[in-house]
This record gives sequence, C-alpha cells and structure tokens, in this order.
Amino acid sequence: MMDKKELRSLAVAYLVLGMMLVGQSTASFESCYGSCFILCVIIPNNTVGSCTLECLKDCIIPTPPLGQSNIQNHNQYNFCKLGCASTLCSNFSTKQNPEVEKVSGCVDSCSGRCKIKNTSPPKKNL
Repeated sequence: MMDKKELRSLAVAYLVLGMMLVGQSTASFESCYGSCFILCVIIPNNTVGSCTLECLKDCIIPTPPLGQSNIQNHNQYNFCKLGCASTLCSNFSTKQNPEVEKVSGCVDSCSGRCKIKNTSPPKKNL
C-alpha cells in the first residue's frame, strides 16, 4: 500500500506529464498553422479565409504518413473540433499577421468543448 508521500509524488508526476503533453500539442498546432498559413497566403488568388480554413483542417486533422489508415484521424472529436474552430477561430488571422497564439488558444478551447461533448453519454429521448 502506498503512503501519502508516495501518492503525492505520483500525482505530481502525472500532472507534470500531462502538462508536457498539452504543451507539445499546442506547440505542434502553432507550428503547423503558422507555416501553413504563411505558405498559403503568398500564393496569388488565395484568400485569408480560404487559407485559414484549409490550415485549420490540415492542422487539426493531419494527413497520416503513407501506408497508415486515415480512419483513426476522422472521428467525431476531430470533426467537432474542426467545426468549432472554423466557426469561432477563423476570424483572427490577417495577411500581415496569422495570430498563431490567438488561433491556437481558440482551438484549445474547442478541444475542451468537444472532449466534454464526445465523452458525455448520449441523451435518451423520452
């Protein structure tokens, strides 16, 4: 049986690990969105709106490496997150400034909303 000190140490270790994973996820989205957006808006005839939506899609539901199934990435959670992000997060970027941190924070809030929505038991019709 674990004593209080061991249990507290284990809880702190899990908390630190969780924070590291969230930080990596945020950093990878920011890197993906920032580079995608900049490369997209420099192409003539591409609009800020089309680049924003394309980059949100590509960075929220990334294409898997060749030979791997894409089914695992196309689940309700990712589609919820993409729908939320395209509605709430697509108006921050401009040609001059992609506002990567603002978009990333907004997408993170969508992650929380969709996680709650997709882990709740379905409502029964009465």
